Amino acid sequence: MSDNELGAYLRDRREAVTPADLGLPVGARRRTPGLRRSELATLAGISVEYLTRLEQGRDRHPSAQVLGALADALRLSADERMHLRLLAKAGTGHICPASAPARSVRPTVLAMLERLEPTPAIVLNRLADVLAHTTGYALLAGPVGVLDGERPNLARFLFTDARARTAFPDWERVATDEAANLRIESYRDDPAVAELTELLTVIAGAAFTERLAAATGLPRRSGVERWQHPEAGPLRLAYETLDLADEQRMIVYLPADDATSTALATLTGRRPGALRAVP
Repeated sequence: MSDNELGAYLRDRREAVTPADLGLPVGARRRTPGLRRSELATLAGISVEYLTRLEQGRDRHPSAQVLGALADALRLSADERMHLRLLAKAGTGHICPASAPARSVRPTVLAMLERLEPTPAIVLNRLADVLAHTTGYALLAGPVGVLDGERPNLARFLFTDARARTAFPDWERVATDEAANLRIESYRDDPAVAELTELLTVIAGAAFTERLAAATGLPRRSGVERWQHPEAGPLRLAYETLDLADEQRMIVYLPADDATSTALATLTGRRPGALRAVP
């Protein structure tokens, strides 16, 4: 990973915003994607020289006011603003050491899973350890290998198990998102995350390290995933990621089309239409 995470993120976000997004004139000859440094500096009310120092890592201690102005100019979401703040704090070494990742799931979360049946849903901690899941998820993910082993881990499965590339036809995208999750966790003093990152670096090699290095932004929190199930065949699943207490996340899957709805009904043994397709 780069030792200039803040600068890389600012540059990535600047290049992702087009002048048209902000109502700026689009010139015929632009050598850079997105905004020029001068344009972002003007919008944020800072000098081009200072923005250059931030992007190049020659200044890593912007004030909260500067961060807020940059976030406003780039139209960052609330999650992206929190990420920007985390990167700025990482550059100062002021992030508190992380506690051991939680392995227990609160009763209320378990009750939520029970009420979600037969919906496939899973609870992960910050290491992507599988902590709990619905029986619907077991029927979905068990046959492809996600839940194998005494302590299944989604990141380890994606990067070290050959079956993952068959199970996820869009493996590149799914793996990139999981690498982004780990990269965010790596900004803190967390021996558990460091150990998992080292393990995946050794076992998976470039398939992991290249995605970890390239993951300068936030992972997708929702969307549609394609699965290839050995019994149900091809599936299109709409997913939503929900943040929980204790640094855990729940991922809930719903059929993204009628064919997947029918296939999941057959897989779970429920009546057709028990899980309605999400357009």
